[in-house]
Parts: sequence; C-alpha cells; structure tokens
Amino acid sequence: MSLLTEYHCHILPGIDDGSDSVKTSLQMAETMKKQGVQRICATPHFYAHREKSVTEYLKKRQAAFEQIQGQTAVTDIHLGAEIAIEHGISELPDIEKLAIQGTRIILLELPYRPYEKWMSEEIYNIAAEFKLKVMLAHVHRYLPYYSKEELETVLHCNAIYQINNEAFASWKEKRFAKKVMAEHTHFAFGSDAHNTSSRKPNWDLLQKKVKGPDIAVSDSMFEKYSI
Repeated sequence: MSLLTEYHCHILPGIDDGSDSVKTSLQMAETMKKQGVQRICATPHFYAHREKSVTEYLKKRQAAFEQIQGQTAVTDIHLGAEIAIEHGISELPDIEKLAIQGTRIILLELPYRPYEKWMSEEIYNIAAEFKLKVMLAHVHRYLPYYSKEELETVLHCNAIYQINNEAFASWKEKRFAKKVMAEHTHFAFGSDAHNTSSRKPNWDLLQKKVKGPDIAVSDSMFEKYSI
C-alpha cells in the first residue's frame, strides 16, 4: 500500500542548512503529519568536495537522526541524501550507500549553472554501475539556467523527476511541472523543507493544486523501487 511520501527534505538537525535544532525537526515532522504525510525520506545535502568520505558522512547522518529517532510525529523515516552532481561523483567509493534506505532510489541535484554533457554522463554512470534509479531533485528550479533544449536532455535521463511542492505556487514553474507530469510516468513530490517558516513543507498547497491520481503516482515510486 502506498503512503503519502515526502521524498526530499532537510529534517535532520544540525547536519546541513536545514533544521537547526531538534525542536525545529520535531516541528517539521508535526507539520507534515498534520498535512497528511505518512512517510519521510530525510535527504541532507552531500557535497563530495566537502566530505572526508561517504563513511564519515553516514556516521554524521546517523548521529543527527538519533537525536530525533522515536520522537517524531511521522515515525516512518528513511535516510538518504541529496547528492550534488560533481565531476567524478559516479566513481566516489560507496556512493551507492547514499540511496534512500529500503529502495534503489538515489537523489541527485544538478549544478545551478549552464548544462554540460558530463552531468548526464555522471547520472547515467551511477544508474548503470550500481543498478540504482536516479531521482533528479527539483527539476523545475533549472528553468533560469538551462535552455529549452538542455531541459529536454535532462528530461530524457530515464530518471524519476522530483518536483517541489512550492512549484505549484508559481505560474511558470507549475506549467513546467504539469508538462513533466503529462509526459513522464516517473515523477515524485517533495517539499525540500528546511524549516517551518521560510522553507516549509507545503503539503497542504500540493494537495490543493494536484489531483489524487498524480499524487498516487508519486507515492508509488517508493514501492516500485523498494529493495
């Protein structure tokens, strides 16, 4: 049975630019619960050039999770990461260990700069080498950076295209999101929430703007790519 699933959020305390405390994390989970979320994928940022290793990152992530474990309003939490696509990221030792727990889904974030061919090569290599399903984070955010042709290239990466709930508050981003949903069978929603104020969950907004069958498609991605 599919559950209303949050695929992308920064709810773990003190590990990145998301939640700054246990209190904030618990408030975020409470807000999500009230808005109907039943399963959370916690995806703190991972920047290869900033981390000593994947192993050390996993230790930090686990320590952050243990601060809130068993206290959150939504108890079904799966740890993952939002991995910045950098040169050579597909060759980083243990990169496959950053997939969302219990699934073959790995969340990747494209750079905020003009598209280059090597980005698609890194995406392909991670998927092929480790038999993972790539989820591309907040695809609508690249509208200011990529040409129409470059966006089409990105949308042919055989990925799950993740859309932030906030996109449906913007006419331009909503139009692009609707195009993605109409043309692709693999898409997923996430809040990319960092707190409960400036970057809040917005699941109430999503459910006002998006039809139930489309939300069901998003939720089904977890089971489709479960281990």
